[in-house]
Amino acid sequence: MKVEKRGAVDWVTLDRPDQLNALDRGLIDELHGYFSALAGDRETRAVVLRGEGRGFCAGLDLGDDVGREMDLTDRFALQRRIAEIVMKMRYCPQPIISLVHGPACGGGFGMALASDIRIAGESARMNAAFIRLGLSACDIGVSYFLPRLVGASLASELMLTGAFIDAQRALALGLVSRVVPDDDMAAAAEPILEAMMTTAPMGLRLTKECLRMAIDAPSLEAAIAMEDRNQVLCASSRDFVEGVSAFFEKRRPAYASDWGKPTDD
Repeated sequence: MKVEKRGAVDWVTLDRPDQLNALDRGLIDELHGYFSALAGDRETRAVVLRGEGRGFCAGLDLGDDVGREMDLTDRFALQRRIAEIVMKMRYCPQPIISLVHGPACGGGFGMALASDIRIAGESARMNAAFIRLGLSACDIGVSYFLPRLVGASLASELMLTGAFIDAQRALALGLVSRVVPDDDMAAAAEPILEAMMTTAPMGLRLTKECLRMAIDAPSLEAAIAMEDRNQVLCASSRDFVEGVSAFFEKRRPAYASDWGKPTDD
């Protein structure tokens, strides 16, 4: 796995192209460690996740010894460690943009679904591959994310069959936000990232948090309670003063880089 820091954005590349970036022990540990560390990272404001070579991620590396010769306790621990990658993706405060091209299968599908924004290359093909391998399709968060993104009926079709969904159908159903030629995915992400970088750091983080919680909110009142809490926090920061000043002065705001701490301190 490669991590390239471009200002406040981490460009994370799955780097096992000969194996279609399939998840082996090493990559599982790297992803787990990286997304664990993001929770306390105040310098990184957004993440781009992509795959090297011909695909995004083909899921678990079936040629590796992951999961073999394990007793039930160890197998469960490994299962949870892989699943925790998508959990940490959802709970980290930084928005994640996945650039999906070629195969995004099984665990790769789960990581794409756990992202906040998905941009598909024209070659993208996604599926819940687990069920094609004698397993349940309910794995690595797919049973949680997919129905919320495309509805129960289509999620059931895709998960009960393991069928692929291509880029254009994914776009039509709202599973991805746009489809571009594979070579243009990074360029398509740039204006989204630029727009994010014009927002206040705390406002960006709390927006991701509130979106996540609102999806599971038991009522409108619960969602509004979270919104009210976040707005009061943001309005109490110096970034709000700067945002209002920049609006009236018709300039780009110079927000603090660290949760409301002034940049000149």
